[in-house]
Amino acid sequence: MRIRLDRSTPFNLDVTLCCGQTFRWDKLAGWWYGVVGERVFKVRQTEGFVEFENAEAHLVRNYFGLNDNLNRILSEISKDGHIKNAVDMFSGLRILRQDPWECLISYICATYKNISAIKHMLSNLSRRFGEKVCLDGNTFYTFPKPERLAVASEAELVECGLGYRTKYVHETADMVNDGLYDFERLTRTGYADAKAQLLNAPGVGPKVADCILLFSLGKPEAFPVDVWMRRAILRHYNDHFTRKFIAKIREKEALNRSDYEKLGSFGRSYFGQFAGYAQEYLYHYERTIR
Repeated sequence: MRIRLDRSTPFNLDVTLCCGQTFRWDKLAGWWYGVVGERVFKVRQTEGFVEFENAEAHLVRNYFGLNDNLNRILSEISKDGHIKNAVDMFSGLRILRQDPWECLISYICATYKNISAIKHMLSNLSRRFGEKVCLDGNTFYTFPKPERLAVASEAELVECGLGYRTKYVHETADMVNDGLYDFERLTRTGYADAKAQLLNAPGVGPKVADCILLFSLGKPEAFPVDVWMRRAILRHYNDHFTRKFIAKIREKEALNRSDYEKLGSFGRSYFGQFAGYAQEYLYHYERTIR
């Protein structure tokens, strides 16, 4: 099956899957293979089309954000020459709509880890606690359900390479399994309230919460701030802050919550309702041109 692309639906599949927002896609023989929910499907981009197998068109459209009016979004966030450079280089990058449970655990695991290490941890978790699914003779694994991780021993989780994150993953799985998080309701909750609820989960700080809100809960105003975004702000947007504040965050290794929220608030105020799109373009641009 395939979906036709035109000027109204710019899309870059490779950039979208390689920009650091997701961790469980693999490219094999020209196709991207990924497990979404209970199924594995494959997808590739050809001239004018997105081709896919083992999935319905509505799932592909929703997951890859193809219903977003990207032309309008990029026009709105292109406030200055720096973001315009990022948009020009990676035009077609779209924010994914990932499974909230998997996204939550993924970003708890992502704390202070590079992408390769994150992929390794999530692969180990899925192999050990997920279900085997196959396509084209290739074996993949679904992401483990909350109830499965809730009953896993800490020793089993440690063996997956989680380290100190073991406790956070185990306790969060318990909370989700007990019904303390209704992800459908969080999608209908405003940004600030949804973020406040996510911050109650073990191992979830402001940046992790913003990633979950942006990449799985449909909150495009979320503006995650990590080392790359701090670098971009210090280099290109420092005139929006006092010299004292810039000097303080330049000297610090890590941001405290107040400083983080000040940077996030700037992102939402400056870039507007699609600040999360601006963040992802700037984030990927900073990592690419370093």
